Amino acid sequence: MSLGAVLTDIEGTTTSISFVYDVLFPYAAARLEEYCSKPDPDPELADALAHLRREHAEEAARDASLPPFGNGAGYARRLMAEDRKSTGLKLLQGVIWDEGYRTGALRSHVFPDVPPALAAWRAAGIRLRVFSSGSVRAQKLLFAHTGAGDLTPLFEGFHDTTTGPKREATSYTAIAEAYALPAGEILFLSDVREELDAAAEAGMQTGLLVRPGNRSAETGGHRVYGDFGEAARDYEARAKAPSK
Repeated sequence: MSLGAVLTDIEGTTTSISFVYDVLFPYAAARLEEYCSKPDPDPELADALAHLRREHAEEAARDASLPPFGNGAGYARRLMAEDRKSTGLKLLQGVIWDEGYRTGALRSHVFPDVPPALAAWRAAGIRLRVFSSGSVRAQKLLFAHTGAGDLTPLFEGFHDTTTGPKREATSYTAIAEAYALPAGEILFLSDVREELDAAAEAGMQTGLLVRPGNRSAETGGHRVYGDFGEAARDYEARAKAPSK
């Protein structure tokens, strides 16, 4: 069994679900009106709002009852309430969270087993990437502002919904191509079985993370781990096991 790379989800995998839903989302929600109403938005905010407007136009073409876009804050709030994986919303949230991290109002959460496992994998030559529905900007911000310091140098790449949906095998095929590795040499860790199913369909190895506070999930035949250390020990043991 060969392991050349680890691809990890964030929410419920490296980071508690409660941090995302009880800290990050409320912080962004409280500032939607302010950011969507800026008279002269910087290029990143303007890009996020443009994405959001396009998504609204596409949805309005299917649903005539959709309220007008306005400044976008109401539409963004609706997407958040429905927990939609909207690229425009994720870009907007990333812009808002950037301010929170810069001012020190936000400090990201990662489980204590994550930093040493990532460092050990990296030291062993195992390459690391992230795949999350949050924007690449939001991912980098989260890993740059942890209690264990800046973890972003451990990763060689970050992927969000611009790579593709997390529950479609083609997204994982694209990530394997970005690694320039056979999919079978990549381990994907997530707390969502449907994401793991898609990764497995693409040929990746998979591991289901069962963390405190995670939603219950059927294993679906995926290997189950309580933390990253357990995943690392399992793969080390399997690598040393004699071939049958």
